[in-house]
Amino acid sequence: MYPETYKYSKEHEWVSVDGDIATVGITSYAADALGDVVFLDLPKVGDDTMYLKICGEIESTKSVSELYSPINGEVIEVNDAITTTPEVVNQDPHGEGWLFKVKFTELSSELMTAAEYQEMVG
Repeated sequence: MYPETYKYSKEHEWVSVDGDIATVGITSYAADALGDVVFLDLPKVGDDTMYLKICGEIESTKSVSELYSPINGEVIEVNDAITTTPEVVNQDPHGEGWLFKVKFTELSSELMTAAEYQEMVG
């Protein structure tokens, strides 16, 4: 259910690492809990992110939720496609629904494996 190569935060974000670039999104668990995503306020290219600090918002038909960064670094890319079609976050949260990319130097040791995250959410 959750990609084995990703790392996960306790705030329901995922991180996929390729060298010193991390792609960030929300998990299918979070997408399901939010309901239909209708608006995203994402960090901007050049913004610094810090582990578990608020970096944006996700608005759904149910609520507005804060988006927490699962990694320290600098935002180098934002998924502009999902700002016009936010429903992709619900349709493919672990793929095309990615949110932003960060150039980082170190992963937090608090990030979980897929198995650990699955155990946390039940």
